Amino acid sequence: MNEILIEGKRLRLRRANASDLNYIITLQYAPENLKFVVPFDENYHREIITSDGSEKIDVIVEELETGNSVGYFMLRKLDSPCAEFTHVIIGRKGIGYGREALQLLMKWTFEVKNFHRIWIDCKDYNKVALHLYESLGFVREGFLREYLLTNGVYENLIVLGMIDREYLGISCCC
Repeated sequence: MNEILIEGKRLRLRRANASDLNYIITLQYAPENLKFVVPFDENYHREIITSDGSEKIDVIVEELETGNSVGYFMLRKLDSPCAEFTHVIIGRKGIGYGREALQLLMKWTFEVKNFHRIWIDCKDYNKVALHLYESLGFVREGFLREYLLTNGVYENLIVLGMIDREYLGISCCC
């Protein structure tokens, strides 16, 4: 069964199932995506998909009109008040699906699941992703120097986050 998390104008987010494994692996290893993510193998994703989803889930982004898969996310730390978005990969680029999918994911985490905080990290040279995250209200929280070793080169990560009251537009009265 395809557990639907949330639907928007053009897209739906649903929990991935075993039939999505090839799509997830293909997206991760596509040359245009691989430089921005650390891919996980099929067994890792199979464990996530067959788990109860209490700690992490793989999420498929689908077009409402066609039912075609157009992207994939991994969510982790679902057993805490601070969810992590990772592996934000959109297969159909340049038509606003990344923005809409992230907005749906933010709505689901804050309005449906009532998380206190969400966060994401991003390689410092991924300017398109950084612009998108910041335009959606994510705030730069940290810079991890030479954190990832990729093909013999250490890469920097930028950590971005958002608090529930920032998403909901509520001022803190502390």
